[in-house]
Amino acid sequence: MKTAILMMAHGSRIVEANDDAREVAAMVRKISGFEIVEASFRELHEPNIQQGIDACVGRGAERILLMPYFLFMGAHVLHDLPEEIAEAKKRYPDLIMEMGGHLGAHCKLAEIEAERIGEALEKLGWR
Repeated sequence: MKTAILMMAHGSRIVEANDDAREVAAMVRKISGFEIVEASFRELHEPNIQQGIDACVGRGAERILLMPYFLFMGAHVLHDLPEEIAEAKKRYPDLIMEMGGHLGAHCKLAEIEAERIGEALEKLGWR
């Protein structure tokens, strides 16, 4: 059964922010070995989540793991994203779709933040 991963990000009017989400999706594709890893956006940018689901189906996905690319558990993660999945299930009743967990508190995120702090300190000459 062909599995796709659809990362669901917030979306931004700032194009570079959306490009970062696509870049992370490409990294996840490389690291995970999944053939289909797509980025989609809840607001302000395309592809929106429904278009992302369509793209996965168009590439032959029989099931999709929808991953919230959100740091915190807010209204989007609790309500809006599940509603997006429910809407897609009306169009694809035989497609298996499940949502994974948001990023949340994770030691690797703390490591990244510590790395960014070090970079900022170096740039400012505060080390």
